[in-house]
Amino acid sequence: TYHDVHKLAVSPDSLRGVPIGKPLDNVRLFVVNDQWNLQPVGVGGELYIGGECLAREYLNQPEMTAEKFVRSPIVKDENGVGERLYRTGDRVRWLPDGSIEFIGRLDHQVKIRGFRIELGEIESQLLKQASVQDCVVLAKEDDTGDKRLIAYTVRSAEGLDMDSNVIIGLLRDRLSENLPEYMVPASFTFVDEIPLTPNGKINRSALLALEDESVFQETYVAPRNDKESALCDIWADILQVEQ
Repeated sequence: TYHDVHKLAVSPDSLRGVPIGKPLDNVRLFVVNDQWNLQPVGVGGELYIGGECLAREYLNQPEMTAEKFVRSPIVKDENGVGERLYRTGDRVRWLPDGSIEFIGRLDHQVKIRGFRIELGEIESQLLKQASVQDCVVLAKEDDTGDKRLIAYTVRSAEGLDMDSNVIIGLLRDRLSENLPEYMVPASFTFVDEIPLTPNGKINRSALLALEDESVFQETYVAPRNDKESALCDIWADILQVEQ
């Protein structure tokens, strides 16, 4: 695919929204759901690639070849044989101008409290905020076995001048305007940079090893009686917080 960025003013802000783009000549792109229904504009699905550009196989890896190179049940030739497609594992959506926008990797989907969550969708919303330069959202399992969303965030120059509590409050408010409640991170951790592996990919293990910063009310309100104190102790134990 290609996307013409020649007319864009080159800056970190302008590059955040650069899509995957439109198909090159002799390339066919399909965005489908789990039932192989073609997805309309704006609706997420998995990206499949077809056309003259397609490779033959993964060399000496027949299992991976069988998994990634599939026959389309919706586009067939005169003999009824489905078009050969490559399954990317990328979750994307069509834009109104015919471009493809990347949402996230299917293998980065998580399920929390019964909801299937696209981590890339949350990251996309965070990157739109002026105080955020870079970010990664992960699902972290606590001592009870429950998962919660943690946003690891690199502040922009504007964000460096703001109090952490203020930034987190603003981010939560902005995310709540565009995402359902269960997709708003439970806590935020500010880092100087996103750690990478030797081959340049995000080092998720290193991020998960960091302590996260949970921000609550700035002023602690103590329980007023024995009953409230008992309830606070129960919830502190369940939520794995000090108070």
